[in-house]
Order: sequence, then C-alpha cells, then structure tokens
Amino acid sequence: MVSAAPPPAPQPVLAPSPSGQQARRVAVIGAGWAGIAAAVRAVERGLHVTLFEAAATAGGRARSVALAEGDLDNGQHIMIGAYTATLALMRSVGADPDALLWRMPLAIEYPDGPVLKAPGSRWMPAAWLFARAVASAPSWSWQERRALLMTASRWWLDRFAAPAGATVAALTASLPERVRVDLIDPLCVAALNTPSHEASAQVFLRVLRDALFGARGGADMLLPRRPLGDLLPQPALRWLAGQGAAVHLGQRITGLLPQGPSWRLRHGADEDTFDAVILATPPTDAARLVAPIAAGWSAIAAAFSYEPIVTVYIRAPSAERWLPPIRALRCNEQAPAQFAFDLETLHGRPALFSFVISGARRWVDLGPAATARAVLAQAAAALKVAGVRDLDVVHQAAEKRATFRCIPGLQRSPAAIAPGLWAAGDHVQGPYPATIEGAVRSGIEAANQLAP
Repeated sequence: MVSAAPPPAPQPVLAPSPSGQQARRVAVIGAGWAGIAAAVRAVERGLHVTLFEAAATAGGRARSVALAEGDLDNGQHIMIGAYTATLALMRSVGADPDALLWRMPLAIEYPDGPVLKAPGSRWMPAAWLFARAVASAPSWSWQERRALLMTASRWWLDRFAAPAGATVAALTASLPERVRVDLIDPLCVAALNTPSHEASAQVFLRVLRDALFGARGGADMLLPRRPLGDLLPQPALRWLAGQGAAVHLGQRITGLLPQGPSWRLRHGADEDTFDAVILATPPTDAARLVAPIAAGWSAIAAAFSYEPIVTVYIRAPSAERWLPPIRALRCNEQAPAQFAFDLETLHGRPALFSFVISGARRWVDLGPAATARAVLAQAAAALKVAGVRDLDVVHQAAEKRATFRCIPGLQRSPAAIAPGLWAAGDHVQGPYPATIEGAVRSGIEAANQLAP
C-alpha cells in the first residue's frame, strides 16, 4: 500500500554562488509541471527563486481537485517509463515513483480480450519486448503481425523520420485495418491527443522511438496510485519552501516589463524586480504578457489550436475489479471513451472508475449531459453490469485546452523570448507532443539557461 505522505525530501547539493555575490533573483510564473521543474532546477543551481501561480492549486493541467468525494484529478493521466526527466524530478523532491506509480508492461487490453501484451521484463531491450508482443498478439493473424513488424522495422531503418507533412493515418495506411484500429489509433490519441488523420507522423514516430525502441522499461505504463498532486506538485512545494524559495499561490501576474537588465513583475497592487524570469504559463497567458515585448513570439503562442480531454468518473458497485487496472475501449460515434481505469485497484477508491475521452471536441460541443449519457451506456457494457441504473456519474472533468493539436508542420514557440526572459511548457519547441515529460524537460532546460 502507498503511504498517505511521501518520505522526507533529500537535501540537494546546491551550486555555489560566485564568491561574495548574492544569488540572482529569478521569478518563475506558473506552477504547472513545467514551472515546478524550472523552480526546482533553479534552486539546485543556487538561484533565489520566487514561484507565482494564479490558481489556488499547483499542477496546471495535471492537478488534483478537492471534491466531496475526496481529491480527484482534473483528468486521468498515463505516464511511461521513458519519462526519465519526470521520474528524476519526482525523486529529487522526495516523491518515490516506485510507491506512487503502478508500473506495468505495455498492454492494450479490451474488455473482450487483449490485443497486445508485452512480456513483464525490465531487463530486456524495449524493441525486443515489443517485437515479441506483436509476434504473439492473440487477436491478429500472422499476416497482420508480420505487416506491423515489417513496418516498424522500416521506421527503425529510416531512423524514425517521417515524410514531410505526413499524418499518422498516411504513415500507417499500408497496415491492415485491424492493426490500425486496435493499436495505432489508440496509441496516437493517447500520446498526441489528436486523431490519427490529423496527427503529426513525425512526432508520433519520436514517441515510438523513445518508448518502444528506446531504453529498457521505456514502454512500461506508469499509472498514478495517488492523486496527481501527491506525485509532484505538493512534494515540490514543500521541497521549495524547505530550500528557502518563495511560493505565492493565488497571485496572477498582470504585468511584465523590462527594466534595464532586469524585469519588473506586477501582481495585484505590488511590484517586484527580478534578474531573470521563466514564463511557464499556458500559451494564451504567455502571449498576453509578452505582446508588448516580443510581438512575433506572442503571435506564435497565440496561434495554437487545442484539443480537449474529458474524464468521466463513474461509481459502479456491482462491477468486477480489473487487473491490470486499465482497459482500452472500442470507441465510435456513440461510445466516446478510449480508455478506462479501475480506481479501486489503483487508489483504493471503492467501486470508482474513470473513463477518458481524448480528442474530445465533438463531445465538448454536445455538452456534459450528452457526454454522460454516452459514457454511461459505454461503461455498462465495458463493466459488464446490468444497465446504466447500476452506475452513477460522480464527477465530469472537461479540460477544454488540455493539449495543443499536434498537427504536421506546427510552429511552436521558442524557449528564448528576450534577454533574461525564457518560456517553459509543453508548447515550447521540442520533439514531444503536449505531455508531462515535455513540460518537465522544457522547465529544466529553461532553468539551465539562466546565468548563475
């Protein structure tokens, strides 16, 4: 079982400031996972950090929400073993991934049976495990298995480079339809939150390279066993406070102006001056703050289009427990969710399940009532209960700007905005889609650019 509180944070070795000089003052705006990563890394480098967050809760789009039912997440998240920066950051602030995450080999299992199930070994190369899982896939013919293995081999030989402007659907058009429906489409929408006919083939191949063909354990699925706040935001805030960093929740930055080599921040009726600033807000907020300073950068950040994610939490007292606690779902125009999670097995939350709709624009437009009805009908079949009368919607979370639409040729914001002003977030230029790992890596990289 997971303890209610993570173990005490280890004390880091801080980089010394230049002899006789005061540590430089750095403001980090935004306490999502990118901002937290930037703040922790800046403190580790010996800088004096002040972290501002407009919301009352840290975590950004991967946060916990306090409800009558207890803390629930604003959306169900999956991490993978290739999230090396995220796992290292958790450890650095005293959050133990081995206790807080349920690790399992890659598996795509539907209620009617498994499609793909990797062997449970963290000591074999990831590519070998993937090949073995495909070769033994019980639902596919040998022709279908062979086609996927041959196609994956070509990706590897081509160094995972996709044709310019290609979508995932175009990249995989030669694969058998059942392979695309059972595996490619669910992986694409889970990783990029963009349907395969719109999603960037190049970004998709980069995710596959690092997960399925990268380091050992990279393809393992890591499912949170505690609310998201316990994974990083709360341990990190305690760690930052223990290191002398200032944390201000519920304080929105309303002005950002250069003042010589420094930066003046306005929050409420107060103003403060900092030597450097890391802007780790959503792109829309960053574009607003930066518009008077760097109009070109602001225009790129303001131009993103977004894909929502909807998570419906359902109580089902008569449903059987799942092991492993995740199921892929057959989705269509009437059945919207692609994945479901057994939160009693994961969190110990009695009879609670979460159903996740990625790429959920249509269902956001239809509204929460229509979404709930559709998910309840889908859940009744997936949970093998008598009918929707045995189910109860506990909570519905719609993150309308969950991720940017990861389309071919997407122009993303550079990290450098102006001297002493850096951007961090999953929208910043990088090889990954809008993921926790992309956000964490961008935050660390921004902090590494700051002069000591």
